[in-house]
Amino acid sequence: MNSASQLAKRFREVLLEGFWIANTNFKDQLTDVTWNQAVTKVDSLNTIAMLTFHIHYYIAGIVNVLEGGALEIKDQFSFDLPPIESEEQWKDLLIRLWTDSEKFASLVEKISDDKLDDVFVDEKYGTYRRNIDGMIEHSYYHLGQISLIKKLLAHQ
Repeated sequence: MNSASQLAKRFREVLLEGFWIANTNFKDQLTDVTWNQAVTKVDSLNTIAMLTFHIHYYIAGIVNVLEGGALEIKDQFSFDLPPIESEEQWKDLLIRLWTDSEKFASLVEKISDDKLDDVFVDEKYGTYRRNIDGMIEHSYYHLGQISLIKKLLAHQ
């Protein structure tokens, strides 16, 4: 298995289907979350919906680059979740996350090992490999937060 395939597999593990590192994944954690749970604030923590939007924001932004577009995302907008006012809007966000996550993984699989070490957009962002690894690590970080928030909501 080449490096790109391994990275795509690791990405799918955290987002869609794996249980190796955290014994869970985004899809496993979010599938049973209701709209009301997703938007419920626990103390000063971000909501589950906010964290879901945040991860999707970065995935979609990197997908755009992998498809040949510009890097248009900005950290300052990564938590600008539009109001989610219904179960349908929450489910739509999840569908976009699953769809773009699979697209991300499929695009990563097509990257040559040589290109993985090329500059990603600008030297200040490092290489493609670094950004893909960063997306995986970033996802695990927020997966842990979502798991904890779910547990806190269950005990309210």
